[in-house]
Amino acid sequence: MSRIGKLPIPLPAGVTINESDGKVTISGPKGTLSRSLPDLISIREQDGVLLVERADDSKDARSSHGLMRTLLANMVEGVSKGYEKILEVHGTGYRASITDGNLALAVGYSHGIEIAPPEGIEFDASIEQQTRLPIVVIRGIDKELVGTIAAQVRKLRKPEPYKGKGIRYRGEAVRRKAGKAGKAGKAGGK
Repeated sequence: MSRIGKLPIPLPAGVTINESDGKVTISGPKGTLSRSLPDLISIREQDGVLLVERADDSKDARSSHGLMRTLLANMVEGVSKGYEKILEVHGTGYRASITDGNLALAVGYSHGIEIAPPEGIEFDASIEQQTRLPIVVIRGIDKELVGTIAAQVRKLRKPEPYKGKGIRYRGEAVRRKAGKAGKAGKAGGK
């Protein structure tokens, strides 16, 4: 039995679950998410928790059991609390702002970059008071979509290892390299 798959998913107040034709729809205060269920997986609601069960012990059923439980738990958390990713913009002259709901970035290119948020995603940009760094907050109810959009924004200017300039996740450690000046202490020239 899957250790993750057999864990019950607690349902917060205000979250409702509907299953029909192999599709699960979870609604909550933040919105509604839906996903199709594999044929070998079934769900049932019991005493304020959601239980994910598999039909048999076949390889396909076992491989889907824990995955579907995790995906459903993420959906429940998304419609009740939501998700957010925070990105920091490091670099002299690098800026992030919101114009007409779009994220506008100035990250060292000859032109600015403007990103329109897909449906279900909200951008917020501000200056952090303690570090004076521009930060970008990406919010939404779909964990997968929030993570994908955050990765796409980070990919526009990945942190480089010499000065650490670029867009990085909050708390991300960037490995730094010494550069040419670090090699100056070596004798010779070859």
